[in-house]
Amino acid sequence: MKKWFAVIGDPIAQSKSPEMHNAWYEEENVDAAYIPVHVKHEHLQQAVASFKLLGASGWNVTIPHKQTIIPFLDELDELAAKMGAVNTVVRTAEGKLKGYNTDGPGFVKALEQVIGTNKRDAPILLIGAGGAARGIAFALQLIGYSDITIANRTVENAQQITDEMNEGQAISLQQAEQNLAAFQIFIQTTPAGMTTGDFALPFSLEKFPASAIAADIVYNPLMTPFLQAAEQKGATIVNGLGMFVHQGAIAYEYWLGHYPNTNAMIARLTAQLGGK
Repeated sequence: MKKWFAVIGDPIAQSKSPEMHNAWYEEENVDAAYIPVHVKHEHLQQAVASFKLLGASGWNVTIPHKQTIIPFLDELDELAAKMGAVNTVVRTAEGKLKGYNTDGPGFVKALEQVIGTNKRDAPILLIGAGGAARGIAFALQLIGYSDITIANRTVENAQQITDEMNEGQAISLQQAEQNLAAFQIFIQTTPAGMTTGDFALPFSLEKFPASAIAADIVYNPLMTPFLQAAEQKGATIVNGLGMFVHQGAIAYEYWLGHYPNTNAMIARLTAQLGGK
């Protein structure tokens, strides 16, 4: 019987997840389909019930449903519970709906694909304290990164994450800007630089260290102003496309039991987005 999967959100037309997952199915001769479904907030509970009734094997969840879907699921994995957000739903063998969050682990996989696994003791500056930053912070901590500082315009929001982690520190963007030399890995998680948003830097990189690693979770454009400025300083660059592909690949593995070809997918989407 053909399996089917989906991604739900509002809006949803911009999502590249259907293209990515359907390409993997074709590449691996998997009898499955993946579709985008536009779900308004007021219809979320009905959508979840319909997916269950119609036999969906699983689906991805994007803005604005990552938190609000939780009451309609049967259980959460440890990371999703800590984050209070779900981006992947798996229908278990018992018919239960289990929520996962693959965003943070996807970022860590993408980061370590570029820099390796020997920098887990390096001091990290995580810029932003929203849902993405939260997921990345917990995922970094789970895999063994321990020296994490979170910088945010509202320090209290950053402090809330470090309090829940029981380690790390929270600082303002101004403090971060004055102390950039204290960090080796920089992770930009704010919307700054998105094609559809504020094409800007979170703060000045005048004091950015030349030997640093600079990562951004935005993948359109591939080279955000933050990455462009960091590259001019001599930094190693990690764009947001790897996170997008790996978070999808982790969901794919939850659903189908094995990890798809991420390198070919990154190359394919990089070409589409005008990168090298």
